[in-house]
Amino acid sequence: MSKTAVTVAYGDGIGPEIMRATLDVLEASGAELALETIEIGKSVYLRGNSSGIEPESWESLRRTKVFLKAPITTPQGGGYKSLNVTVRKAFGLYANIRPCISYVPFVESKQPGIDVVIVRENEEDLYGGIEHRQSVDSFQCLKIMTRPGTERIVRYAFEYARSFQRKKVTCFTKDNIMKLTDGMFHKVFEEIGADYPDIEKEHWIVDIGSAKLADTPQAFDVVVLPNLYGDILSDVVAQIAGSVGLAGSANIGAHYAMFEAIHGSAPRRAGQNVANPSGLLLAAVQMLVHIGQPEAAERVHNGWLRTIEEGIHTYDIFRDGKSRRKVGTKEFGQAVIANLGKIPETLKPVRYALDRPNPRSDFPYHRPEETKVLLGVDIFVEFAKSVEELASALRVAAERGALALETIANRGMSVWPFGSGETLLAGPFQCRFFARNRSAELPRRAIVDLLGSVEAGGIEFTKTELLYTFNGVEGFSRSQGA
Repeated sequence: MSKTAVTVAYGDGIGPEIMRATLDVLEASGAELALETIEIGKSVYLRGNSSGIEPESWESLRRTKVFLKAPITTPQGGGYKSLNVTVRKAFGLYANIRPCISYVPFVESKQPGIDVVIVRENEEDLYGGIEHRQSVDSFQCLKIMTRPGTERIVRYAFEYARSFQRKKVTCFTKDNIMKLTDGMFHKVFEEIGADYPDIEKEHWIVDIGSAKLADTPQAFDVVVLPNLYGDILSDVVAQIAGSVGLAGSANIGAHYAMFEAIHGSAPRRAGQNVANPSGLLLAAVQMLVHIGQPEAAERVHNGWLRTIEEGIHTYDIFRDGKSRRKVGTKEFGQAVIANLGKIPETLKPVRYALDRPNPRSDFPYHRPEETKVLLGVDIFVEFAKSVEELASALRVAAERGALALETIANRGMSVWPFGSGETLLAGPFQCRFFARNRSAELPRRAIVDLLGSVEAGGIEFTKTELLYTFNGVEGFSRSQGA
């Protein structure tokens, strides 16, 4: 077998120790790897590179298309960008795969029997990092979700379930509140799910779904979620299963992939030979499957299971009466090496079939044909006087134009013409204008003219959002209480 090129980064904190142990196990397993090492993280940040990665390192990643990455430390203070987010977006690593499994009775677990795979969307949602401070007391973070981004993560979840013989895919959203963004995610889940009649499907609102997942994780199999929910819940489920330190993750795109532990760099534990390399090692198992070396993946994973079963544990999972020997990072790796070729006796052995294809990850997007019609505009304004005075000033500004003021809201709550005197007024007012003539599409020039009139009236506007219908359906939310 020819060797597969893999880019490796040792990272910061405990990263170098757990990476050395992981690579020792991979080498002993017979994995055919040609390693290229790059430097990332704190040392690169402190040399003045705000992204934490040098240009020549990008060249290695583009060449190998496979990245095995240890945790890194991002220096505190402004100006430093998350390297994880940067790499994920640069290479289109849209799917974050986090298996969460309990290893009872050898590792304590809040919920014995957990075997859940979290499939988290990795690029969109609030993690676009698009934030603005609009006023002294108002801060905004934009939640951006796209149909093509949603289609591919949902379809990947079903493809993953099919490839790994999983029986059910569950979707979590909050579409009872966020009816457009999360509503679209849920709708796409239902549409794509119909293409997989062999797989059970269900949807939960994320709050009660999270409670159910924590209480009865055995009822779940593969869970697909938008970015923020997936980030939070994958850590929660991994910890309930036994320890975040045991969890690895894969970041998958159409052409590139990155594999890492889900935990951080733990700088307080650095250099002490105590860190648990399991999360990175299990991420490396995912990597071996991805690059088409399932035999090595089996040897490593089963050898790791046998080591856990024998009670050879690092400090984080060591328990008197359950563990047999407390070992350091290096010694744990050596124990796994000694168990290569063995299978666990109590825990379920893994089997990565040679003839089972990896989940497909390159999905074409067919943009739907929809008629888009401009109806109006939301103008967000700063105003220090009463809502009634604001409404009066805005009606004067709009009186000769093509748009009429319909509502004013604050933080999503209607305050004019319907409202409550008890509503906290903080930050910009959302002032909604619609075309007076609804029978014809509103010309954009009318919005420019309105903004000029608002400005001339001494009202400070901070942003605008255009209001459209798509095939006659409103593409905007209504204020609460309106």
